[in-house]
Amino acid sequence: MRHAAILVAVALCACAPRGESLGRTVAAPPSMMMTVQLLGASGELRGTATLEQETAGTRIAAVVQGLPPGAYAIHFHAIGRCDGPDFMTAGGHFNPEMKQHGRDNPLGSHLGDLPNLTVGGDGRGRIDHVQAGLRLRDGALALLDADGAAVMIHAGPDDYKTDPAGNAGARIACGVLQLPK
Repeated sequence: MRHAAILVAVALCACAPRGESLGRTVAAPPSMMMTVQLLGASGELRGTATLEQETAGTRIAAVVQGLPPGAYAIHFHAIGRCDGPDFMTAGGHFNPEMKQHGRDNPLGSHLGDLPNLTVGGDGRGRIDHVQAGLRLRDGALALLDADGAAVMIHAGPDDYKTDPAGNAGARIACGVLQLPK
């Protein structure tokens, strides 16, 4: 009789929906998602970037508009300030491991380095990329600390090797990332 009760309990657990066990709900780990506006030097809307913390890293899905056709560097910067017109208040790239810049640099890359964003003839572009190992708010390499961070678009493409910023040129659009209050 005792073995039958154990088998019934095991069968109930196996059939329970994910996150439930014998009538008890198990909380899923908290997810973090945020969307920021990417503003140009005069405050004009250049697009949006949505960041979501995933198991493997952080996904950035950005959509831009109103830019000439071509490739543009997009990076995470270390400080959550976007004072125009040059956005230098955002500091350098997010680089907690103190590495060189660029995926093609044998000493790289920063956690703030991202693939280039391509803008088509209609002035629109997008990127959807998971930055492996990057955490938004937990762990030793969390992007969002007390002073936040920024998403930055540069005037030119990243060459993926030149330290410290890939010869990407001026900063032309910026979005502030802050922890929810």
